[in-house]
Order: sequence, then structure tokens, then C-alpha cells
Amino acid sequence: MSSTTQTLRQPVVVVLGHVDAGKTSLLDRIRGTAVQAREAGGITQEIGASFFPIETLQTITGNLLDRAGGELKIPGLLVIDTPGHEIFSNLRVRGGSAADIAILVVDVLKGLENQTIESLEILKQRHVPFLVALNKVDMIKGWRKGSEGLLAEVLKQQTPEWNDEFEERLYNVVASLSRLGFESDAYYRVKDFRKQVSIVPVSARYGTGIPELLAVLIGLAQQFLKGKLSVIEEAERGRGIILELQEEAGVGQTANVILTEGKFVVGDSIVLVKREGAVKSKVKALFMPKPLDEMRDPRDKFTPVQRVYAAAGVKLVSTDLEGAIPGTPVITFRHESEFAALKKEVEKDLQNVVVKRDTMGVIVKAGSIGGLEALLQMLKERGIPVRLADIGDISKNDTVEAEVVKDHDPYLAAILGFDVKLLPDAKEMKNGQVFLSSVIYEVIDKYAEWAAKAREENERVGLASLTTPAKLKALPGAFFRRNDPAVFGVEVLAGKLHPHARLMNAEGKELGKVEQIQDKGKNLESARMGDKVAISVSGPTLGRQIRENVILYSLPRSHDVKLLRGKYLNALSGDDLEALEEIVRVRSATDPMYGF
Repeated sequence: MSSTTQTLRQPVVVVLGHVDAGKTSLLDRIRGTAVQAREAGGITQEIGASFFPIETLQTITGNLLDRAGGELKIPGLLVIDTPGHEIFSNLRVRGGSAADIAILVVDVLKGLENQTIESLEILKQRHVPFLVALNKVDMIKGWRKGSEGLLAEVLKQQTPEWNDEFEERLYNVVASLSRLGFESDAYYRVKDFRKQVSIVPVSARYGTGIPELLAVLIGLAQQFLKGKLSVIEEAERGRGIILELQEEAGVGQTANVILTEGKFVVGDSIVLVKREGAVKSKVKALFMPKPLDEMRDPRDKFTPVQRVYAAAGVKLVSTDLEGAIPGTPVITFRHESEFAALKKEVEKDLQNVVVKRDTMGVIVKAGSIGGLEALLQMLKERGIPVRLADIGDISKNDTVEAEVVKDHDPYLAAILGFDVKLLPDAKEMKNGQVFLSSVIYEVIDKYAEWAAKAREENERVGLASLTTPAKLKALPGAFFRRNDPAVFGVEVLAGKLHPHARLMNAEGKELGKVEQIQDKGKNLESARMGDKVAISVSGPTLGRQIRENVILYSLPRSHDVKLLRGKYLNALSGDDLEALEEIVRVRSATDPMYGF
């Protein structure tokens, strides 16, 4: 393709969504539909992407494109073949994304799921417009098999039972998107495409809704992305993004690159980004896939090309690819004097993501800069501090860093790994955790769940060693034994009473210690607000120190009060706090420094 005759380049399209929502099936169906329309040009397989010429899209969509308005100027669509946010997160440019628009695939039977929400978060972070493909509408009960034609006609053919359930499930998706800050509706009800997200019902299995999905996608790109898609006639330099590195038989290490600006030519000088910084290299070779009907030998699936124009997916070979970071740019330059400025530009971008702070926080590792960036943003939104964030597998140094954190805050002594492995030299952590996942939300949720459970268990153990606050009332007619020990009935008015708690009266004078708590002859470990129980107390004599209807309090040690007001404050309920503050007021009358 030549870039000099185009006023607009093709939009880069990504497909996102939860596992099993039908992303791959939808991509296969779109490609299959395009292959069926090959008399109009078919599709061009590129590295990591499929190019759909506008002629092919017009054949698929028919007169639906007329509603997009105006003359169609985009040359087609470049759809990233690998679905999911792992690849999407690598399609990054400073302050946004190299992806121009996204299709978010949602299973109509399940609605928005974890990875759907994660995808939405990344779309929001990168300011990428999207539409929703509401897939598997054929799975709703009452669907009439064999329904054919355009979506509007197919919907009319469905049973009232199907229609009612579809509308209910559509409403659930609209409501879920609304809670996340997106106004949406079925595309045929959308009044303002700038303000509302379009939802297109589809069946990847039968191809229903695919023409409408592509028509809405093209219409959105045509109307709202013109500025972003403008081609710079003879761009100063070629710019691309490494999606992933791959070993290819007979070729060696290769980089799958999406070229977003300008062109790549064999022999071009390029800047690559590695963990240690930017390096100079040369484009040794460029490959594009052979058409499917020319693939005689699976090992001979690429054809060399001399040059490639944006936007395109290409396999790039260079002698310096080892250690290049997925998600980082590949930039061409002509003169040696340009390298220093480009090096500074790309390294600054890397430094903005890689973190090393002398503060307490979790350790974060990711397999790509895009994944690391997305992970850090989500941790920030959850208020989880980060000590170290870097690209690459988890090493011994990372576990050492986590051990340092453990000594200060055991709940932050964790390593979160996204799309990485635990290296053999990474010793097993004694008092921390390593969380690995290929799903960002999953790795964060695993950590958050572990930290919450660890905190809860530590608080439970810690609280068990303290005297908790409790306010009691001695019940009338329930004095069973006068002393040694005194046995009588009480009602817990606030807080929580445990055996072995010391008791005091309303004047702040200590009375004795609770030996046992019983209800109907059964020993209890505690009594909460509202409970009426019998307690045995060593020390006082009923009728002297304790009379009917008097108010009594537990008496925590002064140090216990400090811990309850500080470290364990979040573990106390409202009535616990109320009882604690009353105890401090009462006891301070006889001990002014109590609780300090």
C-alpha cells in the first residue's frame, strides 16, 4: 500500500472482552465473512493483524454504510488478530493508545464480567472509543434457528419470549455500563454517537449482526477519528510498537510490530528499547505472511518485503532484538545526530513506568511495559502503594525487596506478577506471597483477598490478647452466688465481654476478674451487645460492691486502650467504640493518664 495518495489511514481496531465471551469466534466470523466476499478484494493477512479493504467491507455491509454519512474515505480496517487486553495494553503511545477504536465483546447471558470491566478500565485510561458486540443472542431461549437477513429483519422473526428476555439482558448491560460511567443503548436507539456507546446484538455462530457491527464501527471511525487518522504525506520517520517477540525457525528472534506512522524500509536505522535503555539497530529484514493459498509448507509461511507503510502489521528482524520490551516503540532515524533526542524520548517514557521508591509497598512485575502501566494504574485507583515496579520475570532481588517490606508492613510483603514467571533463583518468601496471573484484575484481587484475610487473622489473634470494651448491667433477680466467686446475671449493653476481663464500676474502681461466661449452663467464649448471660467474678461480693441494676464496665489495660484506639481501631464496631470511650471517661476520674 502507498501512503502518499491517502488522506486517511485505516483505523487500528482491537477486540476485547472476558474469557469465553466469544472474541476469537467473532474475529473468525468477521474474517470468514470477508473471505466469502473475496471477489471484492478479500482480506490481507498481516503480522498480528488482518487488513479489510473498504471494497470488501462495502460488500459485507451493503447499503448499511450509506447511513454512516458522507463519502467513505478510510481505506479499510486493520483489525488486531490477537484478542484480549494483554496485546491491547502493549498498543500504547504516550498519553493514549495506538489502537483507534475497540470492539468490546460481551456475552449476553453473563453481562459484564471481571475481564470486561478490566478492559473498560484500560479503554478509559487510554481514551479509546469503543462499541459493544453483545454476543450469543442465539443462545437466548426462544431463538428461531435459520433466521436470516439483516439484523433488523432477524430480530422481527424472533418469538415474544426471546424478545422479552433479550430486552431484559440488554437493559442489564446498559445499567452495568452506566454504573461504570458510560451512557449506552442498542445502536438503533442511540441518538448521539458521541455521547452514547453503541451496543450491537450479534451471533458469532451464525453471523447475525456482523454487517451492522462493521457498519457502526466504520461510521464511528469515519465521523469521529478523522483527525487521528490523517496521513502525514512523507512522515519524517516510521514509528511502530512491538506487540510481542517470537522465535521463528530459520529466522531467529523476530518482533511483531504494528506500524502506526510513516514507513519501514529494510536497512533503516532504528531505535529499540531494552530494560537497560535505548539502543541503535538496523532493520535487517521485513516479513509479511504469504496468502493462505500460497502456503505450501507451514515452515515457509512468510514472504520478505522491502518496505511497509502505515498502518500495518509486520514482522521485523534485527540483530539487537534480544531483550527488547513489548509495548515499546520502534522508531526510524536518518542521521546519527537524531539518536540522542530519540533515546531521551523513549527512555523518559520507560522511566515514567518503571518505579523504585524508598517507601513501603508491594513489588510489581510485568512482561511488557503496557501491562505494567495498566497494572500500576489499577493499583493506584485501589490505593495500594508500590515500592518497586519493573519489567521482566520475578528474580531473587524482588523477593529480597519484599522481605525488607515485611519487616515494616507484613500486608505489603507481596509480589504481584502479570504475564511473568518466578525464576529459579527467586527464593521462597517466608512471610510474604507471590501472586501470578495473566489477568490484571485477578492478580490484584488475589493480593487484596490475601491481605484482607491476613489482616483479619492478625487482628483476631491480637484482639484475643486484649481486654475488649464492654458495658454491662447487673440484672435484677439474677444474683445466684454472693462471692468466691460472685455469680450473677448481666445484660451486655455495648461492646463485647470475654472471660478473664477485669471489671470496674461506674466510679472507675476495679472490682475483680470475670472467670466464666455461661448461657443455660453452657460456657461461652464471649457475649455481645444484647446478650443476657450469667458471669462468675472473683473479688466482689454481691449486695456490697455490686448491686442490682448497677452499670459495670470491662477494664482494659492502659496499653490495650492505646492499641484499640490505634492499630485495631478498624476492627471495632460502633458500639465497641462507644463503650471504649465511656470506659476511658470513667477510668480517667481515678487515673488521669489512662489510655495515654
